[in-house]
Amino acid sequence: MRKIPALMLAFFIGAVAWGASKTDYEDMRLFNDVLSLIENNYVEEKGTSELLEGAINGMIKKLDPFSQFMKPEAAKLMKSETQGFFGGLGIKITIRDKWLTVITPMPGTPAFRQGILPGDKIIQIDGESTEDIDVMGAVTKLRGKPGTKVTITIARDKETQDVTITREEIKIESVPKAKSQMLNDGIAYIQVTEFNEKTPDDFAAFYNGFEKSGMRSLILDLRNNPGGLLTSAVEVSKHFLEKDQMVVYTKGRKKNSDLKFYAEKTLHKKIPLVVLINHGSASGSEIVAGAVKDWGRGVLLGEKTFGKGSVQSLINLSDGSELRLTTAKYYTPKGICIHETGIEPDISVTLSREESIKLMQQSEKIYGLSEEDKAKKEKEHISDRQLERAKEILFAEMKFSGNLTPPEVSKN
Repeated sequence: MRKIPALMLAFFIGAVAWGASKTDYEDMRLFNDVLSLIENNYVEEKGTSELLEGAINGMIKKLDPFSQFMKPEAAKLMKSETQGFFGGLGIKITIRDKWLTVITPMPGTPAFRQGILPGDKIIQIDGESTEDIDVMGAVTKLRGKPGTKVTITIARDKETQDVTITREEIKIESVPKAKSQMLNDGIAYIQVTEFNEKTPDDFAAFYNGFEKSGMRSLILDLRNNPGGLLTSAVEVSKHFLEKDQMVVYTKGRKKNSDLKFYAEKTLHKKIPLVVLINHGSASGSEIVAGAVKDWGRGVLLGEKTFGKGSVQSLINLSDGSELRLTTAKYYTPKGICIHETGIEPDISVTLSREESIKLMQQSEKIYGLSEEDKAKKEKEHISDRQLERAKEILFAEMKFSGNLTPPEVSKN
């Protein structure tokens, strides 16, 4: 008599504990029967572990694109990303409309330099179709040893093109020093490219520094920010809210998935704020934008965000694998579900794809340049209409409020 695999035995034991119905028992018996038939009769020998892994992946495919089963190697890759470094192309991806889709390229990375844009469909990787591929499978194919090349086929505006990209070690600077600066008239500019473990401290350092330097208003640039860690996004949001104001809440099937996040105290004096968003702004950046909008804390300017507002819980498994399972969705303080809805800007300023590509190329040229080289590049400057509009709004607001006289700068 054939032994029941350990995983199936766990299913049966769990079924008793959970009070499974007669139908559940019948379904599990059917599963075991099919497993046994394949093991004993399939034309080629297949191990139980291999078949069970296939069954697990089959179950995951019945869920949303963000739920993933990661073997130990893949779990390590995912952890390296949240810590701010990994090897690959520098793009954030998801499955949308059944196709592998670029959420955004990360600034200063190979994909960014090659002009990959939010919304691009990756239909092939090294000549192999990505139809039916899952995110983790795509990540495994796209990442590799620095210096090696991969060719991706991009579908954009009903046209396709092959793009060959050389992999690099990706180190993510979530609050780029080369970009965050004081502009004219006391307007500060801070760009946040993603929310990783380092982001809250890096953002606080820039914000506090600008505050001491006489910042009177702020442009927060979340364009092409694909999100990251929920806790990091919440910590950044707290800089703009008052004590006891809600940042975001999550809601799922289980009560332990229902969480609410608040600002514990008022961190700063309120100043005029514009948040730049676009189609590449997702997840954590949508949390920040949603809180700012719902509390009337600032103006959202740009384009509608991506609409990735689901919570993935990481569950460690016995063999070092991880299950990344969607357990809840994000809701703004006013109860708007972010997922597949996105956040609408208060002021819409849409850039063409041509403008977006040129601005990305211009931004890439600025990274790591000396002040002298930056000045030379000014001659090739391409106007960022969204940024310029943000400056106009803040200047008008400060002028109207009489806040154009320089404030007293802290001597601490």
